Amino acid sequence: MASSAILSCVMNILETLKGRHLLEAVTSPDLEAALHKPMTVYAGFDPTADSLQAGNFVTIQMLVRLQRMGHRVIALVGGGTGLIGDPSGKSLERVMQTVEQVEHNVEGIRENLSRFLRFDGDNPAILVNNYDWYKDISAIQFLRDIGVNFRVPAMLAKESVRKRLEATDGGMTFTEFSYQILQGWDFLHLYDTYGCTLQVGGADQWGNITAGTDLVRRLRGVPVYGLTFPIVCDSTGRKFGKSEGNAMFLDARKTSYYDFYQFFLRADDADVIRYLKIFTFLTDERIAELEASLKAEPEKREAQKALAEDIVRCVHGEAGLKIAQQATDALFGGSLDGLDAATLEKIFANVPSAELTREKVVGHPVWEVASEAGLTPSKGEARRLLQQGGLSLNNARVADAARTFGEDDFIDGRISVLRKGKKSFFLLRIR
Repeated sequence: MASSAILSCVMNILETLKGRHLLEAVTSPDLEAALHKPMTVYAGFDPTADSLQAGNFVTIQMLVRLQRMGHRVIALVGGGTGLIGDPSGKSLERVMQTVEQVEHNVEGIRENLSRFLRFDGDNPAILVNNYDWYKDISAIQFLRDIGVNFRVPAMLAKESVRKRLEATDGGMTFTEFSYQILQGWDFLHLYDTYGCTLQVGGADQWGNITAGTDLVRRLRGVPVYGLTFPIVCDSTGRKFGKSEGNAMFLDARKTSYYDFYQFFLRADDADVIRYLKIFTFLTDERIAELEASLKAEPEKREAQKALAEDIVRCVHGEAGLKIAQQATDALFGGSLDGLDAATLEKIFANVPSAELTREKVVGHPVWEVASEAGLTPSKGEARRLLQQGGLSLNNARVADAARTFGEDDFIDGRISVLRKGKKSFFLLRIR
């Protein structure tokens, strides 16, 4: 479908975003009319880590929505501004990163974004790194050409600056104070290069976004816009993020498929419907059905399951979702086939465990090893447990007292899962 046809189907884009909890504020009421024609839109991603996380997923989904509506989207990775550090939402100055750290993080973010945005075909997304236009400019040129357009009283009035000046550390450095100038220049550069007229970001970016809209209007005399969406918090007011200690990274090496799935599966009833509207593309009708189910039969947790499945499928594909679900099923006696040791370590992180030498395990009866490891207090009880059908190895019932441990009973050659009865798991590590 052509871009114009897609756009004509959207009667009120801002109302749609508001209904999905994706609209906090806009810089001008004229944006609604502007969005009915193809626009070039950008959002920035700060390379403070080598992977984006669930909080960034809101920004990603916003770009995906706008791309599907026919707008051209730009994902800006802050390879230059990442060397400075954004003070927005922070009470203390960020730890400075080296050029090498930022470059490494930028590559990880590029990979993350490539999973969601279309960078080929019709209406491809654009990926840029602002280090490309910062690296060759001198301090004198920057101050004369860009810095001269900013007034100190207006900069001091920005909420991100005001909060930092009121913070207990007594203020902020000039380095961070200049961040809004750099982000304003980003918008100007993207307008000049790509005709970009809209920046989107979280509510904490309002000051930085308006720095850009003001700069473009002042120097180019054209209307450009900003749109912010609420910072996602749970019902207690806790944000998603590294600083809150609950960051769910999009890179499976940092947050496993299982942990990512479980995070959303454990969503509180008070949060889950809002999360479905923010994080997924499920229709309003489907979300209404899940909301009705939540009210009628909350114990089934159908809304949480739909949320976790949709997000993991979007972030990690069907293969990642299958592993996450299989790992979850393992807690209820499901097969461990295909699960690696690292995943099993996470699944059974809070169960009793023991470490034995290979010589004390391989070739010995399973019931005997279970007793030696501490699953049962005695060999006699271990044997009785087996005879009663209550002893399992890697979620498979051990029926024969002569069944011995073999090398292939260890996942990745280092761990096995023992179980007493239906729910008493025990992790055996091989030294």
